[in-house]
Amino acid sequence: MTKPAVRIGIGTRLMYDGEAADVVELQSTKSGVDLTLRVGANGHQMLRVALRELLHGGRARIIGDDDADDPSDTASVILAGLSDVDMEAVRTRAAHVREVLTGYRSGTAELAECGEPRAEFDPQRPLMTRYADKAAELGVTVRTVGQWVSDYRTHGEAGLVPRRNKRLPGLGAKVDQRWTDTAVEVMVEHTDQARPSQTMVITRTNARVVARFGEGVVELPSRATAFRVLAELENRHPTFRLSTKRNRDIAERPDGVYGKLRPTRPGEYLLMDTTRLDVFALDPITLRWVQAELTIAMDWYTRCVTGVRVTPVSTKSVDAASVLYQAYRPRPAGKGWPDQAVWPEHGVPRSVLIDVDAIEGPMVGSAGPAIVPETIVIDHGKIYVSEHLTSVCQRMGISIQPARLRTGRDKGPVERFFRTIREDLLQVVPGYKGPDVHSRGLDPESEAFFYLDELEAIIREWVAVVYHRRPHDSLIDPHVPGLRMSPAQMFEHGIARAGYIEAPRDPDLAYEFLKAEFRKVQHYGVDFDNRRYNGPALNPYRNMASPYTGKAKGRWPIHYDPDDITRAYFRDPETREWHTLVWEHAPSMEMPLSEDALQFARKLAASKYTYPDDRLAVADLLERWNLGLGSTLAERRMALRLSREDAVLDRADTQDEVTTLPSVARVLATADPPADDDPDTTLDEPDPETGDDDDDEDELDDFATDFYADALEDA
Repeated sequence: MTKPAVRIGIGTRLMYDGEAADVVELQSTKSGVDLTLRVGANGHQMLRVALRELLHGGRARIIGDDDADDPSDTASVILAGLSDVDMEAVRTRAAHVREVLTGYRSGTAELAECGEPRAEFDPQRPLMTRYADKAAELGVTVRTVGQWVSDYRTHGEAGLVPRRNKRLPGLGAKVDQRWTDTAVEVMVEHTDQARPSQTMVITRTNARVVARFGEGVVELPSRATAFRVLAELENRHPTFRLSTKRNRDIAERPDGVYGKLRPTRPGEYLLMDTTRLDVFALDPITLRWVQAELTIAMDWYTRCVTGVRVTPVSTKSVDAASVLYQAYRPRPAGKGWPDQAVWPEHGVPRSVLIDVDAIEGPMVGSAGPAIVPETIVIDHGKIYVSEHLTSVCQRMGISIQPARLRTGRDKGPVERFFRTIREDLLQVVPGYKGPDVHSRGLDPESEAFFYLDELEAIIREWVAVVYHRRPHDSLIDPHVPGLRMSPAQMFEHGIARAGYIEAPRDPDLAYEFLKAEFRKVQHYGVDFDNRRYNGPALNPYRNMASPYTGKAKGRWPIHYDPDDITRAYFRDPETREWHTLVWEHAPSMEMPLSEDALQFARKLAASKYTYPDDRLAVADLLERWNLGLGSTLAERRMALRLSREDAVLDRADTQDEVTTLPSVARVLATADPPADDDPDTTLDEPDPETGDDDDDEDELDDFATDFYADALEDA
């Protein structure tokens, strides 16, 4: 038990400024008591120190008679951990001890019960005689009663708690610490390896202890004790219970206290991430199921989702730029949305346009808030570290904060959103396949019902109608801790605290989010990988060197969309106006064409014709797709991306049970799903053991040869 006081007098030893010292003299003064100290090993230095300074100055530490710390907890900690039954047993035992010492169960004659003191416990009798009488009364040994009395005198009632209840947290004292340290060492070595069994860890630990310290030097625990020790070590270093991925994540946590970014206003941090959706969608060209990916942008402070995009199979950097663009330019609200799901305009415009028709007509609102991000938090995916997205952020003045590798907690809110959308929305949508191969249904592919664009519209509507209006546990005001707010309410709260948000009103803002390449302006226009673009806006700059230096010396910036190469865009450096440049073969096409599709078409044409041109190559590619001859994974991805009805950056028109959402209800009421017994639309069930739901390259391998074989018949 830690002593509440220590004697200070001549001969008292202490540490003063890190050196050993002895008190050799005490003197009383008007200001208090002064001490004379002999400092140092030789004792040649004498110091005069006030007792007040010695006790409160922080330069000295008195060495008591028993300077060792008490290994037991304080009485309050020990007694607070007892159950009601154990606490009553301790109080009863304490009453017996007090009766042995004083003759009264309460410990004082003022609170004496009837008949106290009893004759056998009269304080005038010898103490050992009272020990024997109490032992005979309780059926225990005299030694036990003596131990109770000793523990009570030292620790009070806390000393009478059974030792099993006073055991300190951690491992038992019977296990050699060297064996425990070796076991932890073996468990740590399996952090990046396959999950081991407890038996293997015990075997390796025993062998390593013998090899390191010698035979019989360290007592090896029994098998049962070893299992108990490993169970307690599991709390320190998880190895056996969780998945190996989760174990690695826990092992990479810092040992000390670590914090996180804490946003203070809307737009300060914008979280962006992409995930594979747990629901199949329909390909509008082939009417076959296809996997999709969801990319979102979320304002960290408000939890508002500012951008949504669903892409077939894989996501590109232009898709991430589109999601970022939606933070500046929210998509219009859908028809039939409730009024509370439509966001008004935000910000303070620099100019006001009075349009009578616009005032008297219906109000057109946005599907989400307009937020100008200051910093985006991204992972290390190739679409987020691409030159395209980083250049866009540079042009828009956005800082980039990369998350740590394999650390999902750095983007915790967006990771939690993906779980929420799976549990609240996707699992009731036709075509839901579950989060992993072990959770999938018998044939979820045959239940795929919604097209990619429809699935995106459903997600966008659910976010606006349900998610933005539902209270969020993490959205609280520190000044009003009991108030739970929804993302929409948090946005209003943030605006009130941080002031108005000034969103850019440049009508040509979308061009800033396109990819940019530097090209020379020739007499015939500009050349992009043997694609010629031309327009009247190039006339003043033909064969003229640009003022740019470095890699772009003599060249002009040309912006383009990789998913629609029929157009390119040039910004006049004098007027700062944007102009459209047309590909020379664009007039012969009635649909967009991606850059990947053109490269593939050129390869096909080169193997068939001696002197092919782009017009002939594109025509053959489209005819190939119409006949259902596309078979490779890359070719299918091209077709899927070109089949989207909405452009990447164009504004397109596009409730808590999912089937009540207006868009879902309309489609379910008017459309007929493919018949289950139609052999042309029925797919073989993929083998669950192959894990095709989780592999980027295998999601469509089950129908690699006939993916487009019946496109015309199904249509």
